[in-house]
Amino acid sequence: MLSIDQLNAASAAEFVQLLAGTYEHSPWVAERAASDRPFASLAGLKLALAKAVREAGRDQQLALIRAHPELAVKAAQTLTAESSAEQSRAGLTHCTPAELAQIQRLNADYAAKFGWPFILAVRGPRGQGLSRAEIIGNFARRLHGHADYELAECLRNIHRIAELRLNDKFGFTPSLGNQVWDWAEALAEHSEAAELTVTYLSDAHRACAAQLRDWMTQDCGFDEVGIDTVGNVVGIYRSERPNARRLLTGSHYDTVRRAGKYDGRLGVLVAMLCVRELHKAGRRLPFDLEVIAFAEEEGQRYKATFLGSSALTGEFNPAWLGEVDADGISMADAMRHAGLPATLVSITALKRDPAHYLGFVELHIEQGPLLTELDLPLGVVTSINGSVRYLGEVSGMAAHAGTTPMDRRRDAACAVAELILYVEQRAGTHKDQVVGTVGMLEVPAGSINVIPGRCRFSLDLRASTDAARDALDADVRAALAVICQRRGLQWRLTPTMKADAAPSNAAWQARWEAAVTAVGLPVHRLPSGAGHDAMMLHRLLPQAMLFVRGGNGGISHNPLEQVSNDDAELAVRAFQQLLESFAKENHEPV
Repeated sequence: MLSIDQLNAASAAEFVQLLAGTYEHSPWVAERAASDRPFASLAGLKLALAKAVREAGRDQQLALIRAHPELAVKAAQTLTAESSAEQSRAGLTHCTPAELAQIQRLNADYAAKFGWPFILAVRGPRGQGLSRAEIIGNFARRLHGHADYELAECLRNIHRIAELRLNDKFGFTPSLGNQVWDWAEALAEHSEAAELTVTYLSDAHRACAAQLRDWMTQDCGFDEVGIDTVGNVVGIYRSERPNARRLLTGSHYDTVRRAGKYDGRLGVLVAMLCVRELHKAGRRLPFDLEVIAFAEEEGQRYKATFLGSSALTGEFNPAWLGEVDADGISMADAMRHAGLPATLVSITALKRDPAHYLGFVELHIEQGPLLTELDLPLGVVTSINGSVRYLGEVSGMAAHAGTTPMDRRRDAACAVAELILYVEQRAGTHKDQVVGTVGMLEVPAGSINVIPGRCRFSLDLRASTDAARDALDADVRAALAVICQRRGLQWRLTPTMKADAAPSNAAWQARWEAAVTAVGLPVHRLPSGAGHDAMMLHRLLPQAMLFVRGGNGGISHNPLEQVSNDDAELAVRAFQQLLESFAKENHEPV
């Protein structure tokens, strides 16, 4: 088997020969990466190879893509031994006549649209191979993509193909990443719908809680495991020191509707696996480790977000108990149905005493494209953006679409459309990281031949600092007032959530950075545009986050959300490094 020491010691020509077949018919990739030696790890080698491709010109990138064969190609002489084995493993050499015809048609349509062959890492994110149905589904979906996105996605899949080939050359199996991946798959079996949906205290939600509790108890070796009075799953791995302070970690296990499998859950599963590995080795930390799977963060069933972590900070809103879902079931009734007491006394008792804690760390999928565009598996969070949300409504006059002149209309939908364009312009030109989104838009009782008399909408405004968020908020509200006054309309904005920005604690951020360095990767710092449980715990404890790259262009809150087993492996290794280095700070080896 190949080793990093062997590669580092090789001549440039030997280096290229040792990596032959990693990038299809493209030895220039290894030739350019050779100058980046020495590599500290296999992850560092993979990153250097990806960097060589990223820094090449478009013509050379296209040549790399075109060096790959079409899927299910019959001309065997065009396939390298590696490609032949991968396509065979995916069953592409055993397609039915109908499947073969469909793939050939997709090949032709894709080449006609983009001018290069469709590239897919057919061994998949787990490395065990995609089914033919999954391959065809990916092909059909990506055929409708934009050329720039599709070029980047082809290159990302080429890097994944190379990563798996390198694993084979080095005899490396990401066993910890496989375990995280398998747990995520098993947890996703519990859903309210065909596409993953797990909302607060539904049957699927309670099944997830029970599954996490059982894994913590039976597989991982936690000393204390339970489900608290808001549905959080809590596991404690005790220190050998009596009355030791605790490091708190975790994330949420509820989901949005039509969700991915890793949002929130990745941070829970990685932390659980770290405890399992400590327990298997018979090792203890000089501090307690408390892992929490927060019951609710997404605000899908009730108008309450960060419910689980709010209980820990003492900020659970009593009014939430009276909120009702779409079926008229109150939160309090849902709690009682789940066997929870639904009393403020029991919920208030969940507040943590900061004197007993060392901090809060959270690992999370990035939910964005930045890491994947840089070919980086991990990134260190500098701050969580502050945000404000509204539900809005503009009221005008419904009238006949054919008989009302354009200059006499009081069109509510046009006003909201103008506001949407203003939000896009205002957020897009600001020097700070500022974003604005209208994600919900509705014309009540709308009709094709009626001018909209009402238009309902949502408004989500975020920025990396509270000052930038508040300035954006003020400008958008002022713009809405001006638009409606000019058009003769009434408007209303109802605040639904406001969260302050949460800068990472410098010491804990530095520990994450050291952990990333220890696994052989460069440190990349970035803010979080999404809200996380860490922004609630920030009010109580020093906190910092680590992001993990997402696949499929970084998409999240979507069934296409993806994490590879190799990236999950690096996430676990980085978390282990964090725990070990912090243990050394406490003057006792792990």
